[in-house]
Amino acid sequence: MSNNIKNKKKNYKEVEELLGFHYKEIEGEEFYTYIFPNNQDEGEMSGDYSKPNAIYLYKDPKDEGTERKLRRRIMLNDTWEEDYRDFVEDNPMTLCSGLAYRGRINRLEYSQQMNALVFDLDAVGKNELMNLFSRIGKKPGLRTLPQPTFIVMSGTGLHIYYVFKEPIALYPNIKLQMKQLKYDLTFKMWEYKATSQEKQIQYQSINQGFRMVGSRNDKYDLPVKAFKTGERVTLDYINSYADEEKNRVDINKRFRPTQYSLEEAEEKFPEWYERVIVQGDKRAKRWDIKRDLYDWWLRQSYKVKGGHRYFYLMCMAIYAVKCNISKNEVREDMYKTFDELVLLQSFK
Repeated sequence: MSNNIKNKKKNYKEVEELLGFHYKEIEGEEFYTYIFPNNQDEGEMSGDYSKPNAIYLYKDPKDEGTERKLRRRIMLNDTWEEDYRDFVEDNPMTLCSGLAYRGRINRLEYSQQMNALVFDLDAVGKNELMNLFSRIGKKPGLRTLPQPTFIVMSGTGLHIYYVFKEPIALYPNIKLQMKQLKYDLTFKMWEYKATSQEKQIQYQSINQGFRMVGSRNDKYDLPVKAFKTGERVTLDYINSYADEEKNRVDINKRFRPTQYSLEEAEEKFPEWYERVIVQGDKRAKRWDIKRDLYDWWLRQSYKVKGGHRYFYLMCMAIYAVKCNISKNEVREDMYKTFDELVLLQSFK
């Protein structure tokens, strides 16, 4: 997208000088500590979802010549200084979003909170940057934009970071609303021949990963640099710049509202209506299946072949839920069965 810029290194130098004149550069290690101050320490239980973590992707030289392109790593507080030097600094390809995740996978469905809302602006030269400067931090209005926390030079474009004072909890409907807000502000930010030399606007997911500060752009061999341009922001502040009211995020609307009135629900879902509305029983409905199914599955372990041990154990967990078997009992059965399966395979 950035081929409109002919002399990329000259353009980079001009943008760097202009940003450096107005703002202070910040190093990559400090940059991510600022955005993600509450990552877990090494050894903390990953099941503690009150402290989700940033996850980043990086290129490992050991994977050269293999099909594996990038490795995934959790950003941890107490190891970040060393990890940054080992996996990010001067690396030709590293990516990180503004979200924190539960577990070890950086997919949108596993995202738990948004620490920063990030925008991509392609093909930015000195003139485009000057136009951007004239729009940020002004009162909400036509083509004006909120003051960003950071502006990052990605090579031939910019990444615009808005870091929240308090991370935004990403309930299902909040993710959808955040997407709408990002699309609204992307349209305002990206103006051909004003803030970008690229005509085609790039709309991106809230889960989009961006080149990490301190790494290098492998396309043009240019360092990725960050400049501190403002302070942390609130959601209300960002919302105020959305052109359309419908694109603003309402954190009280965590889930999509029902599409049915109570009268329609009574007709379409009589069993649910009787249990939840009439009787007031709002507990999650459970299966009512005898434990015979679970016990039968335990007796099938001798049939497991080859590499199917984990599939067998997964089914055991599923049947346990269906039959309302306690976690402690399932855990004990799993360990016992796994040991038996390993022993059985060793004799085959």
